[in-house]
Amino acid sequence: MAVLLEVCVDSAQGLAAAIEGGAGRIELCSALELGGLTPLPSLMRIAAEAPIPVYAMIRPHAGPFIFDATDEKAMLADIDAVRAAGLAGVVIGANRPDGTLDMPLIHRLKAHAAGLGSTLHRAFDLVPDPDAALEQAVELGCERILTSGCVPKAMDGLDTLKRISAKAAGRISIMPGSGVRPTNAVEILRATGAHEIHGSCSSAVASADPRAVSFGFDVPTSNRTDVEVVRQMRAAIDAA
Repeated sequence: MAVLLEVCVDSAQGLAAAIEGGAGRIELCSALELGGLTPLPSLMRIAAEAPIPVYAMIRPHAGPFIFDATDEKAMLADIDAVRAAGLAGVVIGANRPDGTLDMPLIHRLKAHAAGLGSTLHRAFDLVPDPDAALEQAVELGCERILTSGCVPKAMDGLDTLKRISAKAAGRISIMPGSGVRPTNAVEILRATGAHEIHGSCSSAVASADPRAVSFGFDVPTSNRTDVEVVRQMRAAIDAA
């Protein structure tokens, strides 16, 4: 089975680079430096023209994945925007204060997204018991779990990724992500048996305008989707 490469992007330029480099699916976000927030409706409309499936992150603010009633109202509206734009799916998730999945809220988000594809995001990585959370994700009916194995980087979570991939037994896809690069993607895939993998495929880029930095309108360096890194990732996966 061919391995699908999902690339997370937060701009129209990043979207174009991911497609040109060979991505098979897009996770569309804003503010990737914060782990990804909900993209603007304007970017959703641009992404709807992509020749590959696009899933939009549904996360209204930075910080823990703990959401109140106001956040839920915003997320439901954002799901409506995803559907209106014509995107393929949503990326959802939520935790309770103890780290467990907030199943009632995720169920409501999933129900509101009926007819759209769904990925359970890295709220999964904060759970105290990944094996129990795996069964909850199956119950939710999500297509996949984006996870680093409950540690910051996937390379350090291989044991957990391998175990939950085996326990998933085809009921749900386990998609490794976080710190995935062309140099380690094959090792992660071989260790986990995953059929899809997620990366930013980015490179550090210096600001083109020091004056904008001095005013606080830009940061000195930022990570941006790099078409060559996407190509290298795709080539490494295909060669394996």
